[in-house]
Amino acid sequence: MNLSQIKLFLNHQSSLMEVKPLIFGILITTSVILIWKAMKLFWLNPKKIERCLRKQGIKGNPYKPFLGDIKELVKLTKNSMLKPINFSDDTLPRILAFVHHTIQIHGKNCFAWVGPTPWLIVSDVDKIKEIFANYEDFRKPDQAMSKIVSVGLFTKEGDIWAKHRAIINPAFRMDKLKNVCGTMHESCSIMMNSWEEIAISKDGTSEIDVWPFLENLSGDLISRAAFGSSYQQGKIIFDLQREYMELALSLQATFYIPGWSYIPTKTNRRAKEIIRQIRETLTRMIESRKAEMEEGGNTKDDLLGILLESNMSEKGRGLTTYEVAQECQLFYLAGSETTSSLLAWTLILLSKHPIWQDRARAEVLQEFGKDGEPTFDGLNRLKTVTMILNEVLRLYPPGYMLMRKVYTDVQLKELLIPAGTEIVVPLCVVHQDSSLWGEDSKDFNPDRFAEGISEATKGQPIYFPFSMGPRICIGKNFALLEAKLVLTMILQRFSFELSPSYTHAPYAIMITKPQYGANLVLSKLYS
Repeated sequence: MNLSQIKLFLNHQSSLMEVKPLIFGILITTSVILIWKAMKLFWLNPKKIERCLRKQGIKGNPYKPFLGDIKELVKLTKNSMLKPINFSDDTLPRILAFVHHTIQIHGKNCFAWVGPTPWLIVSDVDKIKEIFANYEDFRKPDQAMSKIVSVGLFTKEGDIWAKHRAIINPAFRMDKLKNVCGTMHESCSIMMNSWEEIAISKDGTSEIDVWPFLENLSGDLISRAAFGSSYQQGKIIFDLQREYMELALSLQATFYIPGWSYIPTKTNRRAKEIIRQIRETLTRMIESRKAEMEEGGNTKDDLLGILLESNMSEKGRGLTTYEVAQECQLFYLAGSETTSSLLAWTLILLSKHPIWQDRARAEVLQEFGKDGEPTFDGLNRLKTVTMILNEVLRLYPPGYMLMRKVYTDVQLKELLIPAGTEIVVPLCVVHQDSSLWGEDSKDFNPDRFAEGISEATKGQPIYFPFSMGPRICIGKNFALLEAKLVLTMILQRFSFELSPSYTHAPYAIMITKPQYGANLVLSKLYS
């Protein structure tokens, strides 16, 4: 090695010696920052919120680092699903196992921990009213349910939510709903005919698990009425969404563990694959309709047509193709699952209470006869049917709890809620509170709605199966119209009772469902 090479080598070593302290310093600084952030996330912030809530008299479970109460949540949820219950048993320990358990220990307004995130459980009527009225402070959370349905109006906020809501509203006006009755009748007739064929082959009586039929029917109805496509075209979306909802049970314990969704577990990989397939299927459907509209055809006045019209005509101010796909995904899910749940519990409860089934059938036959096609105006005149549906929604609401989150410190009546707190409104608990509804609060009694919802609730915000306030479900009237029409057609053609094989086991995975199906004995009324 000559002198120049030696000098070059020494200069290089000197440079490395100067760089190493710099790299070491960066690593130390980064490590300190990460450790500090982790301490704030998993200890300092939760303990600060806990002290704040306890100081105000709110009781709850002590915070346990990292997991919080996740182990208890998972254990209670799994145990609640192990055994069925009797109709006379309280449904809350099965539908809302963890929340109900926490309320039993700490009171109606209390807190718990899902990971480092505080859950403030609020059952106080005045507080609930303010939460839903003040949607700017009490926003949809960025975790929990939104991890599953991070699409459409469900998770939009502020000006973006207002824009989407304004564009979608026309699809759910009363004059638009009148036009879908014929489409709904067509879909329901297909199901009715299949039931009749089964019943005829068994001398007019047949045991049927109606739950899968109702799931398929609801999917068909939302597909035809909202998107102008047949159920077969949308079947892949419904099947994928059902599988995704089943995955939600195993995923729920990980929602609050930062970064867990990025770990390539088998469940996480499948969940991501389902989302990808749903979006690709919707995109193909949207692009096909868009191409037809651009060529001057297929401008149906349905939800998809309205969304795409905004996309094509507003020149940057309407919804993008991706946003259209998001809204479609949400309405495929909400539109099908909500109504199938409502219809299933309605048939189950009317089977258990045949007097109300007879009263509803008498009203339907008086309005439409045994062969008459239900009309929009006629359905709105069905008082007894409406009372029954309201009572079913009180006892078995599809959405069993509602969630909000505060991103800054917010004053709620006398209570200061610290930033980062998620608020749980246990809808089922409020709907069955004996201090609000009377001693028969857990009984099926549609008569409580004889004079309407306002009279039944005495004007209090204690009944909100579709949420309430500015963010009330946009598809509420569509879902109720669909339920009335389907129930009317079933009552026209069949009587029904619970099968000896029916097992009463309500459970909740995003939607309140019958865990073991809805086995009924159907009897054809007319030959």
